[in-house]
Amino acid sequence: MKKTAILIIFLLSSILASAQDHEQDTTKQPNWFERVFLGKPVIVHDTVYLFKEYDEEESEDEEDEETSGGIGLPIDTLSTQEKFLKVILFDNGSWMYYDVPKPDLPDFITNDHWMTNQVHAYVDLKDADLPDEVDLVLCDSLHGWHIPGEGRIVSTYKMRRGRKHQGVDLGVPFGEPIYAAFDGIVRAALPPKLTGGYGNVVVLRHANGLETYYGHLTQYIVETDDLVKAGEIIGYCGSTGRSTGPHLHFETRYLGQSFDPERIFDFQEETLRDTIFTLKKHYFSIYSHEGQSDNESQVASKQVEPKHVTHTVKKGDTLSSIAKKYGTTVKKICKLNNISEKKTLKIGQKITVQ
Repeated sequence: MKKTAILIIFLLSSILASAQDHEQDTTKQPNWFERVFLGKPVIVHDTVYLFKEYDEEESEDEEDEETSGGIGLPIDTLSTQEKFLKVILFDNGSWMYYDVPKPDLPDFITNDHWMTNQVHAYVDLKDADLPDEVDLVLCDSLHGWHIPGEGRIVSTYKMRRGRKHQGVDLGVPFGEPIYAAFDGIVRAALPPKLTGGYGNVVVLRHANGLETYYGHLTQYIVETDDLVKAGEIIGYCGSTGRSTGPHLHFETRYLGQSFDPERIFDFQEETLRDTIFTLKKHYFSIYSHEGQSDNESQVASKQVEPKHVTHTVKKGDTLSSIAKKYGTTVKKICKLNNISEKKTLKIGQKITVQ
């Protein structure tokens, strides 16, 4: 009788977890039952389910354990003050700690151009500093991936109204979750007053040196130096910054240089194009995009990009805030405009920033 009752409780909890998984997780992952029968610890949303493969020789011992008040069936998981430490509750009133695996990231990724108070970090690199070609491992047995937002592309990587649109805009509804595309660490999580057109923005740096940007968020729920796992919610979609409506502005950058995110993700199918991505130097051109042959991309990259971008000074603008907004330096702006770093700016004044 007791075995029957336990079986019924297990089946009910399985169906409930499966239904929850189906309603909230729309990515193409194995279903709950498939994950259970893998025989490894898994996390279904915020609940950790522990199990082991069935062994007939141990069944009698397990029955005795259940009868004597041993570890029962997991029914809930509680968060603790530590992000990667959970408390598992069992149906017999017992509990235990569970260490959630942390992203495995090398220390050196935070040693180079680790700037936390501005959007762009690699503002001092020159074209000669960039590699002609580099292979980036996007995911493997230790590192996963996730579509950053669930929505179709509403604007691509291209020149737009005389400006470089250095990412893709995804039509994610207002307030919907935004996810970390890969395992990584938060380099910057900044409000609109520090980011200009990006609005609320999160910048993640990943193990392969890639950085991903998530702009126009209504709010972010991570902080600088936080470790994040692929698929973890880092904020919610909004329309902050230079935006005409709710959407996610998503960028992929390497050493500060942007390239078409569609080279990595097929946003329509919500899939990763490959586990290893070969990034070539000519991809950094705003005219180079997914769908071109290698030769077409090289030809396109030779098009002359706009030489100068100007900024109209607004109330509260300083040379420092303008430099941060456009990913440049005060020294470069002063050189372009032949002005001193102590120059007093006037509202309405136009200055060249790029």
